Amino acid sequence: MAYTALQLINRSFYLSQVVSRQLQTVDGEQITDGLYLLNSIIDYMNTDIRLIPYFQRYEFDSIPGTEEYFIPDLLYVDTLTFNIGVVRYSMYEMTRKQYFEIPRVDDVESLPFSYRVERELGGSRIFMYFVPAAVYQMKLSGKFSLQPVILQTDMSLTYDTFYIEFLRYALAKKICEEWGVTFPDESKMAFEAMRKKLMDVSPPDLSIQKQTYFNKGPFMDWQYINIPGYWPF
Repeated sequence: MAYTALQLINRSFYLSQVVSRQLQTVDGEQITDGLYLLNSIIDYMNTDIRLIPYFQRYEFDSIPGTEEYFIPDLLYVDTLTFNIGVVRYSMYEMTRKQYFEIPRVDDVESLPFSYRVERELGGSRIFMYFVPAAVYQMKLSGKFSLQPVILQTDMSLTYDTFYIEFLRYALAKKICEEWGVTFPDESKMAFEAMRKKLMDVSPPDLSIQKQTYFNKGPFMDWQYINIPGYWPF
């Protein structure tokens, strides 16, 4: 069943009690303001990946000799791998200091076993080292920006019912702040409970991987560069 942004805005105004469900209707100016506030909330969700419960898979091809790749709307990378044919190879993420500060020869073209993700306006830029020596099929799993809506947007095509309900409470709370009224205590408690549970739906993988000479992971150094072939980790 369709659930449009307009329906969400109307129900949010009723939940906020700025508009009485039995006695009033949401007027045109309130709907316009509600749409603006809803999109501001959706945009704000992009500042905290814990509030976005959806992971997506994204594929792109590397370009020989190219270190940087801009991915639109990308917020967070949980895993990044590359394929040579049907064989998949793992990569490991480096910290900003590890990637941009440690000494290295920049133009070494080989298998890209390490990467760094930097958030930018409109998405994220992925840096790879070694610089890809050929066209490899890159596969990432991550979280992407939530997209703005219009009044006719069917939100049920993008979001689960629980997330739409969370947005309804978030918008009602925002409406109360904008109109200078108190958000009902029961509604506030329900909103905080939903927000807390939402953070546990699809949390990022925070496990730590240590890279050593004895690890089976994709540790690469100058001892390996001149060894022909590659290893399926």
